[in-house]
Amino acid sequence: MRKHLVIALAAVCALSVGCGRSTSGTAAPTPSSSTGKSAKELVPEAVRKSGELRMATSEGYPPMEMYKPGTQEMTGVDADLAVAIGAKLGLRTRIVNASFDGLIPGLQGGRWDIAMAALSDLEQRRKAVDFVDYFNAGGAIMVAKGNPEGIKTLADLCGKKVVLAKGSSNLEIGKRQNDKCAEKMEIMQSEDAPTGLLSIDSGRTVATIVDSPVAHMYAKETGKYEVLPEQYDAGPWGIAVDKRQTGLRDAIAMALQELIDNGEYGKILAKYGTTPNAVAKVTINTGA
Repeated sequence: MRKHLVIALAAVCALSVGCGRSTSGTAAPTPSSSTGKSAKELVPEAVRKSGELRMATSEGYPPMEMYKPGTQEMTGVDADLAVAIGAKLGLRTRIVNASFDGLIPGLQGGRWDIAMAALSDLEQRRKAVDFVDYFNAGGAIMVAKGNPEGIKTLADLCGKKVVLAKGSSNLEIGKRQNDKCAEKMEIMQSEDAPTGLLSIDSGRTVATIVDSPVAHMYAKETGKYEVLPEQYDAGPWGIAVDKRQTGLRDAIAMALQELIDNGEYGKILAKYGTTPNAVAKVTINTGA
């Protein structure tokens, strides 16, 4: 999971407004809220006049953000959702590709309106931005199709050969489980998830743990694997909005809830095989 920014947020907060104690999680505004306004009516005047919603992302994390093959056109869950949200707000969505560690500083500097890039809603980040939480993801166990070893939970990995990506949060999940195993796992470390899956193909290992949306993408594209339903260390991913832009934040939240209610949100997630990561209701700042 994309949990860590290289840029020190403390330095960002020192130079900006609204970086005090993080707010507690709250429900997002809905069309039936006391304001009586639609998502489109909540859009701040400056954004409305611009006619566009500037969304920054960081390509290279399928199925969330990626280029269409042979093009520089962005696609993926986040890009499609951003376009749908913009339409709800009466705005044209302009997608900007940026470095991952520059996303939040860019929001603080007003270079774009929102950031969507598999951003985990974390307390440290909430010192600089608010999160409209729209996705829930954690690590999921992947096995060969047919699940020949009958694996159901992390405990079933004890005593088995498992492959996990170096430096990943999923490696930490595996190590924590291994500490509990009476019969230890034999853990092989791969450079990345695709390399790890090759070891399952060859029979050298029987399982891996991969970020849930990525796992479902590989399973759907190849037809060679199964993804077990339980997610580990799961938490919300959010649309980041500068803390000073509460009006835009609430407009985004309401638009997204409308997309959930009318089924468009579900269709977008299904398109990329990420239905298990759906949320039923939009919330604000509900991460760890």
